[in-house]
Amino acid sequence: MNRLLVSVAVGGLVAVTACAEGATTSTVFVSAAASLTDAFAEMEDVFESANPGVDVVVNLAGSATLREQILDGAPVDVFAAANESTMTEVVTAGRAASAPVVFARNRLQIAVPLGNPGAVTALSDFADDGLLIGLCAEGVPCGDLARQALQAAGVVPSIDTSETDVRALLTKLEEGEIDAGIVYVSDVAAAGGAVESIDFGGASGFVADYPIVVMESAPNPDGAATFMDFVLSETGQRILAEHGFLH
Repeated sequence: MNRLLVSVAVGGLVAVTACAEGATTSTVFVSAAASLTDAFAEMEDVFESANPGVDVVVNLAGSATLREQILDGAPVDVFAAANESTMTEVVTAGRAASAPVVFARNRLQIAVPLGNPGAVTALSDFADDGLLIGLCAEGVPCGDLARQALQAAGVVPSIDTSETDVRALLTKLEEGEIDAGIVYVSDVAAAGGAVESIDFGGASGFVADYPIVVMESAPNPDGAATFMDFVLSETGQRILAEHGFLH
């Protein structure tokens, strides 16, 4: 099978998939928050195996970036965001075919490079200007939630870098470029031992709800509905749990 994948100016994806005989494969375009990278990679494999002739194309980025792509007209069948406020903007703009459904939850966790060279132990260390501190940018779900947690703890963070999505932040931690960051539990799990995690008091109060929806202008509405049902199914939920997400 020959596949042509083209990026369009708004940052969305257009895929044309054709078999040698000229038959077209059904494609489902999924825009998903970066923190879903590993879970949705596995879902893509399992879903395609169970649905021969269906090609799932996953576009991963920060939820705010995906929102802008959608509002700019990118072809999207299913949108899975990392917070409800971003999804609300998409719904308010009339881009959702129905009410979104929360399909997963995620909890914050401090992450540090292996060996914890900055000797970080708590949120209070994020105020230390002698450490290199990273957060997701404002407007990005993990960044907004982390700032809420820091504010609740009475900590004014000394931020050295604000990343566009949580996986970019995780990469800096894995490479030892910063001393500490605040990511999701699922991201620590995805690092596979390349970072260390530190729980902090009150973390259970800062949990992100992940909503999913079929888009109003979905190029493949039937495929979109089938994929969304799969995410919500027992198998989809098991995959999410295995990657550190909460129900």
